[in-house]
Amino acid sequence: MGADMKGQSATLKMKSAMRLAAFAIALAAGTSAAYGQWLKYPVPGTPRTADGKPNLAAPAPRAANGKPDLSGIWQAEGAPIPELMKLLPGGENGLGEGIPAKYFIDFFADLKPEETFLRTADAAAYLRRAAAWGSDSPNVRCLPAGVPQADLIPEPFKIVQTPAQLVMLHEGNATFRQVHTDGRTHPRDPQPTWLGYSVGKWEGDTLVVDTVGFNDQSWLDALGHTHTEALHVVERFTRLNFGLIELQVTVEDAKMYMKPVTVKVNLRLHPDTELLENFCENERDAKRLIAK
Repeated sequence: MGADMKGQSATLKMKSAMRLAAFAIALAAGTSAAYGQWLKYPVPGTPRTADGKPNLAAPAPRAANGKPDLSGIWQAEGAPIPELMKLLPGGENGLGEGIPAKYFIDFFADLKPEETFLRTADAAAYLRRAAAWGSDSPNVRCLPAGVPQADLIPEPFKIVQTPAQLVMLHEGNATFRQVHTDGRTHPRDPQPTWLGYSVGKWEGDTLVVDTVGFNDQSWLDALGHTHTEALHVVERFTRLNFGLIELQVTVEDAKMYMKPVTVKVNLRLHPDTELLENFCENERDAKRLIAK
């Protein structure tokens, strides 16, 4: 982006702070107040302290093959309020209960203005989306969050790990992903999809998930950074202990961005609970999903 474009981007972020905060949190408002059914159900196999509470600092469980078992209900850790205010100054009152990771708001939040690397034509389109306050977001139309936004949205998702695949069940709009760990490779000519085609392999205790074959309809974040069908996402899941997964996400799209970008977030376990059925309904939810 040129200097003028950078200045316009900064101005838009300032002027739209409250609206974007409301929009971003509205995407997860349906699940932020209740994290599941069977609340406080004692899940078998959960390590516990002397008082019976889940011991989230206990060692990570292992599967039969000796690899860490990533199974559980997880949610991206919210960023500290001061960090979010750098992205949405004045927006604290709109953050609600489901405090998001800063990369959910802006996947490129760590970049300095001079490091902006959107290609010129796409930079102008991005500013138009930001100026529309998210009104044209796919989420407003009850469409999937996509990848990596599905990892970062402030609502829980469940990982079910088996020897041949990993299944991710996202509470938001009852979306699922399959990560095949049986040694297969990507399809040669995949039909573009919202969540792509994911294969995984273990590198030590880290599961590396490689995903391609996306359509160009989803957004990377709430601010409206988009992508082309050339999007390539690599996620690295490392379970550090019973209650914590370190997730590193690398996004690469040579047609939209000038270089790959990597971010790192923590996923926190929701113990002793289950997912809540949650479907987006256009006629009921659209008014609250569009920030005023």
